[in-house]
Amino acid sequence: MKRLIAFTLAAASAFHAWAQAPQPPEIAARNYLLLDVTSNQVLAEREADQAQDPASLTKLMTAYIVFGALRDKKLTLDQQLSVSQRAWDERKGDPSLMFIDTTMRPKVDELLRGMIIQSGNDASVALAEGVAGTVEQFVAMMNRQAQAWGLKNTEFKNVTGMTEPGHKSSARDLSVIAGHLVRDFPQYYGYYSQREYTFNKIRQHNRNLLLGRDPSVDGMKTGYTDAAGYCLVTSAVREFPNGKRRLLSVVLGTASREARASESQKLLNWGYSAFDAVRLFDKGQAISTVPVWKGAAPEVKLGATDAVFVAVPRGEGGKLQSRIERTDPLVAPLTQGQRVGTLKVMTAAGTPVAEVPLLVQQEVPLAGVFGRAWDAIRLWIK
Repeated sequence: MKRLIAFTLAAASAFHAWAQAPQPPEIAARNYLLLDVTSNQVLAEREADQAQDPASLTKLMTAYIVFGALRDKKLTLDQQLSVSQRAWDERKGDPSLMFIDTTMRPKVDELLRGMIIQSGNDASVALAEGVAGTVEQFVAMMNRQAQAWGLKNTEFKNVTGMTEPGHKSSARDLSVIAGHLVRDFPQYYGYYSQREYTFNKIRQHNRNLLLGRDPSVDGMKTGYTDAAGYCLVTSAVREFPNGKRRLLSVVLGTASREARASESQKLLNWGYSAFDAVRLFDKGQAISTVPVWKGAAPEVKLGATDAVFVAVPRGEGGKLQSRIERTDPLVAPLTQGQRVGTLKVMTAAGTPVAEVPLLVQQEVPLAGVFGRAWDAIRLWIK
């Protein structure tokens, strides 16, 4: 059965209700979403689940699949890839290009820079073929990953973001993809902060204007088509007394390059100024210690994978109600990292703020025969 354990977490000062959260500024965009990556909370949104043409924001997923291939050692950064006629044909229609041709054998590292910094469609096709053999097989990989994450409003038809019937995503889904890039591949995330790249003597600037305006911005990706308008996913990290805090904004369907930058900046500044990040537990800190039945140890510590933060309106950080829901009785054997419950954080009014999986912090093997028999009797009496 589920067991509920309620207790109070003290923070800075009185907290009233989530309904009193500050209202976001007026954002001149068709759709938007602001995510506090540190606490995994959405701070503001408008029609964030509406499917849209994602333009070159598509390349966030293209990059994720390539990074996965690097992690799995199916590619190396120094590996040279051939440039197919299909990659060359991306020059038709004057799209964004890295300007590779079929006589070249660029390295994977060069192609990643061409795709991420220069938004090269030709680089995207070359990488897709290098990973999966064909673009079609690579697109299938993209869609399988989207399904694995539960992205309900995303379907990819190509690797570049060129407008095509059925090719779609949403602000919320794009925030999930971008968040996974930040968390899953920190070793490659630095590509997104680079402001320019020169290949084959052609110098191109990153189209993310905020990289040169806000020193806290370290990514991520721009997009534009006639159908999508001007789009931008922006990630920024700023230092606060209780640690670093990362926000991620998704702005879709603005009127110009300048508008997508200014509206994204507006959202980020509002999120940092209007909300505090409250640290509830440090990484490795036990959130609860609970009894174990039939185990070699009488109890086990439960905790989270990382430090636990919640975002609350500035100046209202105070008394957050928390409740642990876990299976009781907890019977051995237990493995380290096994999920056995959930920490639910709420406002004083009961409005949900966050849910954190509770994981077993150390393995608990079965007790000996006599220990198991004794606990079996105790459980029967209980």
